[in-house]
Amino acid sequence: MPAGVCGCCGPLRPRYKRLVDNIFPEDPKDGLSKSDMEKLTFYAVSAPEKLDRIGAYLAERLSRDVVRHRYGYVVIAMEALDQLLMACHSQSIKPFVESFLHMVAKLLESREPDLQVLGTNSFVKFANIEEDTPSYHRRYDFFVSQFSAMCHSTHEDPETRTRIRVAGIKGLQGVVRKTVNDELQAIIWEPQHMDKLIPSMLFNMQDSEDLDRAGHPGTPSVVGQDGEENPAALAESCFRELLGRAAYGNMNNAVRPVLVHLDNHHLWDPNEFAVSCFRIIMYSIQAQHSHHVIQQVLSHLDNNNKNTPRVRAGIVQVLLETVAIAAKGSVGPTVLEVFNTLLKHLRMSVDFELGDSSRRNSSTSVSSARGKESEERIVQNAIIQTIGFFGGNLPDYQRAEVMMFIMGKVPVYGTPCHTLDTVKIGHHGTKRIQTMLLSSLIMVTSGFKSKSMAAALPPPFLDPLFSISLMEDSELRQLVLEILHNIIDRHDNRAKLRGIRIIPNVAALKIKREKISKQDVAFMKKHGQQLYRHIYLGVKEEDNVHKNFELLFTTLAVLTIELANEDVVIDLIRLAIALQDMVLSNEENMPMFIRCGIMALVAAYLNFLSQMIANPPFCQHVSKVIELRNMDAPYLLPEHVFRDKCPLPESLDKEDRLLYFQTADMAECLAGPGYNAERLSVPYVPQVTDEDRLTRRKSFVDTISLQVDIMSNSLPDKSPLAEEITFETLKKAIDTTGLEEQEREKRRQVMEKFQKAPFEEIAAHCESKANMLHDRLAQIFELTIRPPPSPSGVVSISAGHTQHQSVPVYEMKFPDLCVY
Repeated sequence: MPAGVCGCCGPLRPRYKRLVDNIFPEDPKDGLSKSDMEKLTFYAVSAPEKLDRIGAYLAERLSRDVVRHRYGYVVIAMEALDQLLMACHSQSIKPFVESFLHMVAKLLESREPDLQVLGTNSFVKFANIEEDTPSYHRRYDFFVSQFSAMCHSTHEDPETRTRIRVAGIKGLQGVVRKTVNDELQAIIWEPQHMDKLIPSMLFNMQDSEDLDRAGHPGTPSVVGQDGEENPAALAESCFRELLGRAAYGNMNNAVRPVLVHLDNHHLWDPNEFAVSCFRIIMYSIQAQHSHHVIQQVLSHLDNNNKNTPRVRAGIVQVLLETVAIAAKGSVGPTVLEVFNTLLKHLRMSVDFELGDSSRRNSSTSVSSARGKESEERIVQNAIIQTIGFFGGNLPDYQRAEVMMFIMGKVPVYGTPCHTLDTVKIGHHGTKRIQTMLLSSLIMVTSGFKSKSMAAALPPPFLDPLFSISLMEDSELRQLVLEILHNIIDRHDNRAKLRGIRIIPNVAALKIKREKISKQDVAFMKKHGQQLYRHIYLGVKEEDNVHKNFELLFTTLAVLTIELANEDVVIDLIRLAIALQDMVLSNEENMPMFIRCGIMALVAAYLNFLSQMIANPPFCQHVSKVIELRNMDAPYLLPEHVFRDKCPLPESLDKEDRLLYFQTADMAECLAGPGYNAERLSVPYVPQVTDEDRLTRRKSFVDTISLQVDIMSNSLPDKSPLAEEITFETLKKAIDTTGLEEQEREKRRQVMEKFQKAPFEEIAAHCESKANMLHDRLAQIFELTIRPPPSPSGVVSISAGHTQHQSVPVYEMKFPDLCVY
């Protein structure tokens, strides 16, 4: 009877249920019945309105089989669903998809790895189907959360754990492909989803690198030959695909989780993984979106400004990688913002370094203080490298703006910027800032090629650069000269010179040069005297070392190659003779090493110049002097004086004229057409300029105390303005027989100077006299009108820096000289 009832009721069931039941064999090991599956597929295609019922019934059977742990039938049900999805593309497929996603969710919720992998594979197949019409109500929040959880699987079995993670990554990749191109699914870019997607991919990329570094080659799933089953490779592929599909407005949401993940897992120190992540980001996104990434890294650096030095250095190195890639394409409006932020953090790093060292001076932990200082140096070096590399990859027109921007940040002596820096961070801190900014300028100017020197060295850039060249610090002067070499040497001839030496055959160097342009001729007429003056003053600094003389020789040689016409050649010879005369007169009591070094510099340069202008008599005169020096005074040549333990004389013999270059002989050699040899008889004297309004050749001053020097101390030639009153001077004053001859000689020298000296030199001399009173008053005002210390005599300290409270003008105490 029961059999009769079943046989009677079976045909009464709906046809779609009978077709669905028929695809399940009695033994699940037999698999899906292909013939019955073809019947079900034909029925679904013929009657698409039944698709939703077929899907619901399949979901019901699958849920029942999952609960009863009949996993063979679960596999058959998912295979049938996959075939139905691939075969049906009608409007009625929407309800069927909902049933399908419900069944996939059931599999993902189970704790069986095989079912999770099975559900993921079905979802990936579904993700690859292009639907004809968009879906208005479908959401993938559950799948994002579930696949992300699978990416972080911690299963005990390594192989099973790898399978689950690979499935999770594939599922996320399917979600990305299904949603990023659908405007109705833009919600996937919202932070709550990106905070799950991005860290899941980074976790697998990072975990694989950690295993490789820890030395676990025995894990086949990590180092397997199949790239698709490698979680790191698959995660990186998905990460690249996601970033490549990111639109303009989604970049911030895509990059922010990366920074958060690196913070949470302490991946800035060491930062190899962080660097590799941002390389992937920069090469995956569209070029026009690069500045978004740079802005994100800059803001993250600002947020971590009080973090450990190594973390900040790691972020800066990541920024270096991003700007290095972005500089080859589009950087957007962030060029100066990058430099401004980096310079701000450079200054903060110096503040931290000096603040920590001052706080630890009284403690016994010297090693920890040195460790902290060295860590801050790592930050500073990373910032300098970033500035230099980024600036060096910019176009020339942008690089010129960056050079001006950086120079504007350099604290130059005598300016309010320098005074403020000296008050806040002291003399040592100011010097550190100057050194690092000039080092970054060297990197920015490296390879800079400008057609016009006036455009490459405008006065707002040239004047502060020369002011730094007068400071009592050989390292700063070396940096200034290297910057000048980078800008002036447009044909890369410095490497051929190879330091300071007597070059036997300059023609063999094959120096590249072009005819000097009219713009460069005008530049030398305007700024030539300024260049000569700073070379003259920089040569006689007592702390000069071998490298200073090498750089000075290179400077003179590069000027000769790039900017020298006939008038400039005469000026350079006058400068060389003036240096020789300064050594022989020795009015400033220079050390013997400096005097011999200057003599060697003059010899090396005149040997180079004589061969460059190809004047045989001039070359013969210079060679004769050098040969005599080789025999009688080798300490006056660069090959000898700059050797270690070179014996130096106690004094120089002024009377032995054959050892020195003679003005008359050189004027005779240049008496032919082309050169105005008469100008050689006019001795070169550097003129006083605006840079001498304060005490020259002092890098740092006490910003509170009043220092008023006698005018003679600020003159570069140090000539005495008053004689010592003795009996002999009184006797000479009474005897007036030779006064008329002296006056006539003085007038003759003045007239000869104004007749033969260059116009620029005369103009500079007259202008310096006109501005002397104004400069002296500016010195007095700058050194006196400043906020005094607090009444208690102790300056206030805020955030580790000394600060002076400003006072109203009517409360300032002026010296008697300023009140009338």
